[in-house]
Amino acid sequence: MIHRFVFHNGRLAPFEDVRLSPGQAGLLNGWGLFTTMRIVEGVPFAFERHWKRLSRDAQITRCPFLFDAEEVHDHVAEVLRANNVREGSARIYVIRNKAGFWGSDEEMPEADLLIYSADLPPVHQAVRLAIREHGRHAESPLAGVKVTSWLNNVWNLAEAQKAGWDEVILLNERGEISECTAANIFCVEEGRVLTPPLSSGCLEGVTRSLVLELGPAAGIEVEEQTLFPEDLYCSDEVFISSTNRNVIGVAEVGGHAMKTSLGPVTKRIEEAFAAYVRDYVDAHAAVPGER
Repeated sequence: MIHRFVFHNGRLAPFEDVRLSPGQAGLLNGWGLFTTMRIVEGVPFAFERHWKRLSRDAQITRCPFLFDAEEVHDHVAEVLRANNVREGSARIYVIRNKAGFWGSDEEMPEADLLIYSADLPPVHQAVRLAIREHGRHAESPLAGVKVTSWLNNVWNLAEAQKAGWDEVILLNERGEISECTAANIFCVEEGRVLTPPLSSGCLEGVTRSLVLELGPAAGIEVEEQTLFPEDLYCSDEVFISSTNRNVIGVAEVGGHAMKTSLGPVTKRIEEAFAAYVRDYVDAHAAVPGER
């Protein structure tokens, strides 16, 4: 659940005092962007990576993005202080206001900036994954862009959870594994870690990118490779990664039990990632007396 104080277009206010307009065509059409950051000891983890992806996605979607990274970072810190958040998550939304016929003539910026924080969701020790065919359109020009039109994700997740699963693997139009609704996916074969390439239609997740970077330093070969469900069924280990959940083992995929829900390679990746987070937080912790 989101916390009480949010930042909206230059001011911090209780969420009940923040007004979003029916004239914001981008809000109603889903023409906007967002990113979710993990907050560790009051530090927005990997802020620079999230900002880089937001900037890239703004160019792809032609969403106005006239914001300064340092100023937005300060606004995130302002929200965290107001809500007394040391451990949790924060979201940055950029919502385009002028789009199509159904707009209004009221004064508003080209794009709204909205920042809020929330507690972390419950984390399972291991997850069970359903499979959904045609869950991703890899050839779409917006494939891999984190836009606010998020119905495909939340609907597929709700359907999977209604059937008793924790998450769901989305296959693209070619039957390839793309990702989960809110996580990237990896499998381990003979000590090698494999994950679908961006051409599968998956999001270039921040945690995914770090696993690709940190694996070799930990002595683990990590590669992008086209994967199909059958590849997971015979894997030694399967795990998912996301901002709010870091690295989590997978116990079952589409009715196929995994050999182990937390194997040795997954544990080494988890440990390498935790060490990176620790170093990042130590390097970015606020000095007493500074903003």
